[in-house]
Amino acid sequence: MAHYAIGDVQGCFQELTALLNKIDFNHGKDTLWLTGDIVNRGPQSLETLQFVMQHESSIRTILGNHDLHLLAVSYGYGEIKRGDTILPILEHPKSKKMLDWLQSQPLLIHGENHVLVHAGLLPQWDISQAESLAREVETVLQGNDKKAKNYFSHMYGNKPRTWKSDLSGYDRLRMITNVFTRMRAITIDKNKLDYDFKAGLDKMPKDLCAWFEAPNRQHLSHTIVFGHWSALGYLNQYQVISLDTGALWGGKLTAINLETNEITQVPSQSGLHWKTAL
Repeated sequence: MAHYAIGDVQGCFQELTALLNKIDFNHGKDTLWLTGDIVNRGPQSLETLQFVMQHESSIRTILGNHDLHLLAVSYGYGEIKRGDTILPILEHPKSKKMLDWLQSQPLLIHGENHVLVHAGLLPQWDISQAESLAREVETVLQGNDKKAKNYFSHMYGNKPRTWKSDLSGYDRLRMITNVFTRMRAITIDKNKLDYDFKAGLDKMPKDLCAWFEAPNRQHLSHTIVFGHWSALGYLNQYQVISLDTGALWGGKLTAINLETNEITQVPSQSGLHWKTAL
């Protein structure tokens, strides 16, 4: 029995099946974590979502920003952007069943030695606090339709950028959501979220740092497994494992055996460089 994690799939279903075949994944024996963003921008978002649902006994995923975007559009908020590939899901006869399933997925999965999130954790959050904050958002998402609709009507936005424990209402929910699903760099002085920087560590401005490079991190009891930051690529240090290696952009899809740290990769099969095509 092996326990794997795979980076952002984003509708790259051919790459996902090729990678599972390469690691000889056994659905009856092995388990898999996906870092979120299972849909959007890649060519087969519908097929990817259907596959993950079909194998929910062996595959677990958390919500990424693209998954939340799909859900927001389904509630009438946000707009389908050029390059989005979520329309086949929204127009499918079983759309509601698929969207309900996706909406029931968590923002954080807490394992014995690893914690799975899409983007990261603020340095000042320990694992217990982070899990509690994730549950706040999940409770709203998994509540009645009115609560979820109100949440999505307020989800988009970059403010507040600094976490305060006394934040309330939709400002609090938006901040928690942005940390879990959009964060990359933060300011060195106040751990303030920066939404503009998307490049690699070698191009980091002096006043910013990666969230996992910040001093005094309070979640070092576990290794944080995440995706989202394709320019960062694969990284296994600082007590984090970064797994988004740009399969969508003509890069690779990466799996790691979380017990042995062995990585396995397959190249993008689309032949397209979506970064320049979109």
